[in-house]
Amino acid sequence: MADWLFKEEPTHYSFADLERDGGTLWNGVNNNLARKHLRLVKAKDRILYYHTGKEKAIVGVMRAVSDAGPDPDSDDPKAVSVRVEPLRRLSRPVTLETIKGDPQPADWELVRISRLSVMPVTKSQWKRIEELSKP
Repeated sequence: MADWLFKEEPTHYSFADLERDGGTLWNGVNNNLARKHLRLVKAKDRILYYHTGKEKAIVGVMRAVSDAGPDPDSDDPKAVSVRVEPLRRLSRPVTLETIKGDPQPADWELVRISRLSVMPVTKSQWKRIEELSKP
């Protein structure tokens, strides 16, 4: 089982929308590296939900309920999708500013490649996010 971070603009589809819907098909990823990561997602993988835009914060946890596969909504044969469901909202969002100010996740793609929408999360990074999200 792997851990991931997926980014989305909250004005497009927020964590609250995911909670309301009970799940969604995560698709529309166009960056080649992000698609490469998305292809590796397997059912039961944990995923941090990151709001982009003005918020710039990890706000919740979701889980993949399917392995990655072709995107049924795209004519692009390279397009990838995965079905996800919400697990829980973080007690306190973890902002990008907080993450950048913490020495532990300094080498994380979240900090180094700011436009990447799907990226792996190491066990130590996940643990640190959990710690930072506690009130």
